[in-house]
Amino acid sequence: MASKPTLPGEVLLEEFLEPLQLSQAALAKHIEVDYKVINRIVNGRSSLTPDVAFRLSKVLGTTPEFWLNLQQKFDVYEAEQRLKGLKLKPIRAS
Repeated sequence: MASKPTLPGEVLLEEFLEPLQLSQAALAKHIEVDYKVINRIVNGRSSLTPDVAFRLSKVLGTTPEFWLNLQQKFDVYEAEQRLKGLKLKPIRAS
């Protein structure tokens, strides 16, 4: 079983906000989103959207794909955990 991927909000906090000594509120203001958007992402209560990924990439020197890949890895892991016992049969051509 794969280990749980890191949430994009955790990466945002630990790799960008803390080293830059930038508050969540300051980042939100800089990328023109509500503070709650950043706070919910950092605290793992909301997924990171393509809109926010684009904005972060512009101000943090990354790519939107960097952020979206982090989110996708986490989402797939969560779905896999939720659906672990699901028994589906392959569709076969008749």
